[in-house]
Amino acid sequence: MIGDTADIGIFGGTGIYDSEMLQNSKEITIETPYGKTSDTITVGELDGKKIAFMPRHGKKHSIPPHLINYCANIWAFKELGITRIISPSAVGSLKEEIKPGDFVLPTQFIDFTKSRRNSFSEDGRVIHISVADPFCPELQEIVSDTANSQNISLHKDCTYTCIDGPRFSTKAESKFYKSTGADIIGMTLVPECQLAREAQICYASIATVTDYDVWAEKPVTAKEVMETLSKNVQVTKKLLAELIRKMPKDFATKRTCSCEKALTEAEF
Repeated sequence: MIGDTADIGIFGGTGIYDSEMLQNSKEITIETPYGKTSDTITVGELDGKKIAFMPRHGKKHSIPPHLINYCANIWAFKELGITRIISPSAVGSLKEEIKPGDFVLPTQFIDFTKSRRNSFSEDGRVIHISVADPFCPELQEIVSDTANSQNISLHKDCTYTCIDGPRFSTKAESKFYKSTGADIIGMTLVPECQLAREAQICYASIATVTDYDVWAEKPVTAKEVMETLSKNVQVTKKLLAELIRKMPKDFATKRTCSCEKALTEAEF
């Protein structure tokens, strides 16, 4: 058993690779049954709360979305004692009204990934987890309240389409994804959020829109994504810091949602 602990975990997405907001921080490495995590984990404090930070793509953005070891990352956060995960990420828009630079709070997802390990189920243990409502309502409420207090426009009740990547969509694919009624498209939400549910960890995603997906007849480029992200990184970091400050002192231990009981009726 490791000696370090944390209550709240943050997965840094594209553009967010450091944990400069944390105080009294140090880097640790956690070995997992699933192999190496994306990078070392920084543990520290903010407003008296124990926080752990891990950049899901690595500090140098060296891991593409389809090769992220999601099982190892979630397992390591669970091993630290984390009960709440906040997950910022970059996405494309499938709706005209959701513009580059906007923030989105997804409440549902559609999974189009094909090649990722998406469960802790293994021979001898079968987990039929419910993800009817894949995100923690308590975390979502405090994200929404914090965004409002920061005068950040936040699109709510949105559906996230997850694809394997790392390539962007063809026009035909993009128009198909748009036809499903989904609002945004990205490459990292699944299986991260459903593994968090299997681990009985509360999870919420904060998505930053970097571009209109190619349905809008504007080919997406990595350069465009990074330019939009660079404008929003400080806003995202400020939102994360304020979000943690707004959390009650007992927020990590006093959970009234159903996330901590997710396995109760999920296993035979």
